Amino acid sequence: MSDERLRAQEHHLPKLRLDELLDELQARIDAARGAQDRVHSLLEAVLSVGRELDLPQALRRIVEAAVVLVDAEYGALGVIGDDRMLSEFHTVGVSEEQRAKIGHLPSGHGILGELIRHPEPLRLTEISDHPSSYGFPPHHPPMHSFLGVPIRVRDQVFGNLYLTEKRGAAEFDAEDESVLSTLAVAAGVAVENARLYEETRLRERWLRASSEATRALLSGSPSADVLRLIIEQARQIASADAGMIAESVPGEDALRPLFAAGADAEQRTGVVMSARDGFVAAVLDTAEPVVSADIQHDPRTSGEAPQWAGLGPVVGVPLGAGAKALGVLLLGRAAGRTPFADADAGPLLGFAGQAALALELAERRRDAEQITLLKDRDRIARDLHDLAIQRLFAAGMTLQSTQRFVDHPEAVERLSRTVDDLDETIRIIRSTIFGLRTRGGTKEASGLRGRVSEAVAAASTSLGFAPALRIEGLVDTDVPKDIADHALAVLAEALSNAARHSGAHAVDVHLRFSAGELALAVTDDGRGVPEGVRRSGLSNMEERAVSLGGTLTVGERPEGGGTRVVWQVPVRSPKG
Repeated sequence: MSDERLRAQEHHLPKLRLDELLDELQARIDAARGAQDRVHSLLEAVLSVGRELDLPQALRRIVEAAVVLVDAEYGALGVIGDDRMLSEFHTVGVSEEQRAKIGHLPSGHGILGELIRHPEPLRLTEISDHPSSYGFPPHHPPMHSFLGVPIRVRDQVFGNLYLTEKRGAAEFDAEDESVLSTLAVAAGVAVENARLYEETRLRERWLRASSEATRALLSGSPSADVLRLIIEQARQIASADAGMIAESVPGEDALRPLFAAGADAEQRTGVVMSARDGFVAAVLDTAEPVVSADIQHDPRTSGEAPQWAGLGPVVGVPLGAGAKALGVLLLGRAAGRTPFADADAGPLLGFAGQAALALELAERRRDAEQITLLKDRDRIARDLHDLAIQRLFAAGMTLQSTQRFVDHPEAVERLSRTVDDLDETIRIIRSTIFGLRTRGGTKEASGLRGRVSEAVAAASTSLGFAPALRIEGLVDTDVPKDIADHALAVLAEALSNAARHSGAHAVDVHLRFSAGELALAVTDDGRGVPEGVRRSGLSNMEERAVSLGGTLTVGERPEGGGTRVVWQVPVRSPKG
């Protein structure tokens, strides 16, 4: 019996060995198939990533492919900024709700920063065991195993791929590292292609916008319309949340905003910027774009300045160059957004030249209009002097000589009053001629009539149209300088309010001096004074009126709708 059992064992032995060999062969076949499938998956991922030309979408596709290839639960791609920190962070596996609870995205400290400092593949079984580990913020999902590889674009490290939590295993293996490194090479090529495509499209958009602005300038469009077109297109192309064009104020260290677009545009239009602000001064003093990654914490400026409210990344370019800069063009993104890159800031400098040209043309047009106006004034003054005054003077002389032939006392009195009225009329006309012929080049040298005319003409740029102007009375000879200065300040504030708040299509300015009272009325056809608006400007006007014993009245215009501001003060003539 023992012999039979021995022979049976010998009979089954080859069969067992064959089963083992078959099992081993099947395992190798399965491994080969697995490797083949993984290679196919890698090739598909490379092709999929390479086809994407939109950069944000390409980055998203890279992370998604990486998670699938190495069977990770979480994945992320961090883009390295100029400050060697993470400027963008694209994640897969973390829900929007989780991201909201976690708060701010990583900036490049801890393990993530380790790959930035040492751009080589990094594999960890336990993240917390690494010396550079900072731990995780509250509400962050638990993570243990880790695999990270750098993404290079040509010779520069563009960013890093981060994978955590290997599914079905305690850690990522060398094969995972090899596969992910291969994908990173393909990702670098895809990023470069997407960047080139994006830069080409961006360049085309800048060229189209520049051509459109040039056509508007050559067609004779109002400078206000051209500037509005320039700032709005610059904001859209550069993906900015806010934009502003500000013009230097001659003789002052200040810049006056002409137009603002985007977030809080109305408030930014009313901000007068100091030319001594470090960031603004840097823009005015250079011929290159000036960039701030976070204007709120920029040492060159005060983050509390009203023009920077709510902004983080900011780029500014001069309108003109160096000492000839006419102003600045500023673009800003909301706090926390990606800083402006060279692709955003570079074309902006040439585009700002269009705005500088618009300001130059506006100045030339104002000069031409002023010359035409002065010629008309000379002609009117000459006609008044040569025709009207001579006739009135002759009529007065005739009436005076007629008095000798009139015996009735009442008739004599009436003739005398008429002669006095003619004398007063001649005096008024002569004063008007004096005002028409005034050519003072400075505010101090010119009379109130000329200064008001200049202020109204200057307001046409911000309003987008020329306001109507009427001036009555001896404002140049009988209104003291201090009251004239107050009136000009009130006029400037009223016109600024109309430009910023009213949305008006017409503005009428009426300055009248009569019976010892100076009255300034500014009327627009806009939306009226909105509820809750800050009344600091109106308060200043009222304080000026009260200090001179006058009043300020704000209400609707007589025709209904719009706003009518009337500033009235008593005037004691300098002549007594």
